[in-house]
Amino acid sequence: MIFGKQMPLNIVAIWCRSLSTLLHSGVALIRALELAGKRAGDQRFGPVTQRLIQEVRSGNGLSEALIAEGSTFPALLVDMVSVGEQTGNLPEVLTSLAGHFDHQVQMRRTFIAAITWPVLQAVAAILIVAILIVVLGIVAQVTGSSPLDVLGVGLTGTTGAVAWLSGWAMLLVAGCIGWEMINRMGQRGAFDRLLLTIPVVGHCLRSFALSRFSWAFAITQNSGMMIGPSISASLKASGNAAFAATAPEINAMVMSGEELSDALQATGYFPTDYLEMIRVGESSGTVPEVLERMAPQLDDDARRSLAQLTMAFSSAIWAAVAIMIIVLIFRVFSIYLGLINGALKDI
Repeated sequence: MIFGKQMPLNIVAIWCRSLSTLLHSGVALIRALELAGKRAGDQRFGPVTQRLIQEVRSGNGLSEALIAEGSTFPALLVDMVSVGEQTGNLPEVLTSLAGHFDHQVQMRRTFIAAITWPVLQAVAAILIVAILIVVLGIVAQVTGSSPLDVLGVGLTGTTGAVAWLSGWAMLLVAGCIGWEMINRMGQRGAFDRLLLTIPVVGHCLRSFALSRFSWAFAITQNSGMMIGPSISASLKASGNAAFAATAPEINAMVMSGEELSDALQATGYFPTDYLEMIRVGESSGTVPEVLERMAPQLDDDARRSLAQLTMAFSSAIWAAVAIMIIVLIFRVFSIYLGLINGALKDI
C-alpha cells in the first residue's frame, strides 16, 4: 500500500535508534519491528508497523517492505537499509541514520527559530499600517474632513485597511501557489540555482546544503554503499534541488576516473576550502572520515550564515518600516500644509 505523507523525521530517528538497539541485542527482526513501532511514540506508526511485519513475514526484506510504503519513509533510509542488509551491518546503519535525522531536525528547528522573529516583525509592520489607515479614517469622520490617504494609493478608512490586508493575503497565497507550481513542474532546481546567486541568502543555503551533504556522504560511505548511489543519495539529502541536479554530472566524471574533488569542483557549488579538505581525504583514502570531522564545523558555519540572513532580513524590515513612517509623516505634513495654505488664501 502506498501512502503519500512522509513520517516526521524526529519520529523516524527514534524508530531507527530503537530498531538498531533491539537488533544489536539479538532480538529477531519481526519482534524488533513490533517493539520499535511502539517506542516511536506516534500512533501513525501502528498501521505502518503492521504492514512492515506482514511484508517481512511474507519473505521480503526490510528494504522491500519500506519501499512498499511509498514516501512514508525518507528515500535515504530505504537506500541505506538496503545496503545494511546486503553488508550485514544493519544495526550500525540504523544508528548512523538516527544521528543523521536528528541532525536534520535540529537544523530545521534552528532555521525556524531564526526566521520567526523577522516574520513577526513583518506581520507587525503590516498590521500597524492597517491600524493607522483605520484610525485616520475615524479621525476624518469625527472632524468631518476628508480622510487622509497616507499611502497615496486611495486606501482610507476601514475599507482601505481591509484592502491593504487583503492585498498582502493575496500576495501570500500567490507565493504559496507559485511554490507548489515550481515543485510540480520540476523547476525546483532552477529556483534553487537562482537563490544560490543572491548575496547572503545564497551563502546560507549553500552552507546548509554542504552540511547535510557531508553528513549523508559520510554515513553512506561508512555503510559500504557504492560510490555512485552514495553521491546521488547524499546530494538528494542536501535538501537543495540545485545540488541534487548535479548528481548525473558528478557520477559520470567519477565513473570515468576523475577524482571526487574535481567532479564536485566542476559544479561550481562547492567552495575552495571544502574541496581542499576532500583532496586531503582522497590522498589518504579517508574522505568519509574527513567529512565526518568537518560536519560540525559546517553546522556552525550554517548557523552563522543563518544569523547573518535573519539580521539582514530584520534590518530590511525595519528599514522599510522607517521609510514608510517617514513617508507618512511627510505626507500628513504636506496635507496639513496644503490645508493651511488654502485657509490663508481665503483670508
